[in-house]
Amino acid sequence: MRAGDLDSVLQLEGELFGAGAWSYGMLAEELGGPGRWYIVATLRSAGSIGPAPVIGYAGLWFDGEAAQIMTIGVTAAHQKTGVGASLLDALIGHARALQAECVLLEVAVTNEPALAMYEKFGFERLGIRRRYYQPEDVDAYTMRLPLQ
Repeated sequence: MRAGDLDSVLQLEGELFGAGAWSYGMLAEELGGPGRWYIVATLRSAGSIGPAPVIGYAGLWFDGEAAQIMTIGVTAAHQKTGVGASLLDALIGHARALQAECVLLEVAVTNEPALAMYEKFGFERLGIRRRYYQPEDVDAYTMRLPLQ
């Protein structure tokens, strides 16, 4: 991810998560935080000039033992095109390169497409975390993918 991608990621954050999305300053701090690794997916059409538009982004945090997926976000128009799976594959590959023991994540119980994608990659549901997504009070599954 380049510094110039921050505006696009902020716009996508708002599209995906609504008015409660992160502010520019909060997102910049998160993206640059220690142990964090963020990537973007772009779409370049033939003959286009200038930067390609960001159609997805993903982040991983590593604490020295477990890697945690912070987010995977894909524009609505590209959610069924494999972009999310490509981003997830890159995050898992990076976690393996870091020699993480496992990859952890939390996903809303109502997000069936994401749950199906994670389970296809071998993630197992560990339990439910209550009141994770505020203010909606939607519960989240905690999930784990062992790497070793």
